[in-house]
Amino acid sequence: MADNAFDRAPEQAKATSATAKSQLSVNAPEFYPSGYTSNFTESSLEDGNGGYPMLTEYVQDFLNHLAEQPACFETEIAHFSETLNGSVTTDEALQELVELIYQQATSVPNFSYMGARLCNYLSHHLTINPQSGTFRQLLLHRCRKEYENRDEAAKGDEAARKRFHAFVLFLAELYLNLEIKGTKGQVTRAEILQTGLHELLNTLFSNPVDNNLICAVKLLKLTGSVLEDAWKEKGKTYMDDIIQKIENVVLDANCSRDVKHMLLKLVELRSSNWGRVHITSTYREATPENDPNYFMNEPTFYTSEGVPFTAADPDYQEKYQELLDRQDLFQGCEENGTDLSGTGDAFFDDEDDEDEMDPEIEEAYEKFCLESERKRKQ
Repeated sequence: MADNAFDRAPEQAKATSATAKSQLSVNAPEFYPSGYTSNFTESSLEDGNGGYPMLTEYVQDFLNHLAEQPACFETEIAHFSETLNGSVTTDEALQELVELIYQQATSVPNFSYMGARLCNYLSHHLTINPQSGTFRQLLLHRCRKEYENRDEAAKGDEAARKRFHAFVLFLAELYLNLEIKGTKGQVTRAEILQTGLHELLNTLFSNPVDNNLICAVKLLKLTGSVLEDAWKEKGKTYMDDIIQKIENVVLDANCSRDVKHMLLKLVELRSSNWGRVHITSTYREATPENDPNYFMNEPTFYTSEGVPFTAADPDYQEKYQELLDRQDLFQGCEENGTDLSGTGDAFFDDEDDEDEMDPEIEEAYEKFCLESERKRKQ
């Protein structure tokens, strides 16, 4: 059943038509990313295959350019896609494009995220739709080939496991970034990848050597919250099963102390809802009884004797009314020979205008204070 996780991808991705001859010039400026200087010659492209290697070189150069300058993705991806639409016109060319991106995403360090973003963009913007399948279908088919060898790869030598782990993390990035548009226009994630990641986690924990476990930790840190949410929507407890596998590994497996520590930290992360904090709900539930900082941001006032008080004071309403009465008492009085309500010094006039509270604001503020007092007594 697990081996059929990628059944929706085409069973075969063989070329069904001859490669079309390119009409594009070797020296066309659109073949080079911004700021890139070509280091290959025209003679290197002349192999009698109608200029097709020129497309391969262009794609590889662009991928290398993105690896070195990932910030260029936003500004250059549209032109890259447009160029491909004018050049990728055969099954063979599309399959080669998929292979180049796959190899880059699984062999170049830290390119898996960029590779997944690139795949998502091309899956929505490439116009070619050959008999062998669309760009996304061919990409999933390529991933399925690697997926079907997962048991052998997880038990293989260090080099085999390294390639396998790169594939696992690329698939995780694809799950997060590859957008599938539904019939009603809604955007979802690829269900096929969700199933595949579940089986890959089982494979990694079934072969608990250090680097397999480290890969599983990276995978869960990257996708754990999204996977668990998706599984809960279906009423599945797969994440509970995975956490149980982790606890068994910590107790029984001969992995290193550092790896066991990583696994325990992962369990702790999951117990905190993957680090997600719902600030809004906490704020709504805060009351003077359950939150010692409830009155922290309340303003502080002073009585005529200079004693400070806030809305938390039991006699707040009485003291605040006294404060308002005192403000009314001093309205229009002179201070240091200057009539604050008249036409005294211009500087003091401006200062008084700034400090004077608008009647509407004063009324609203008084209501706020009274409401705070009412809530406090509830």
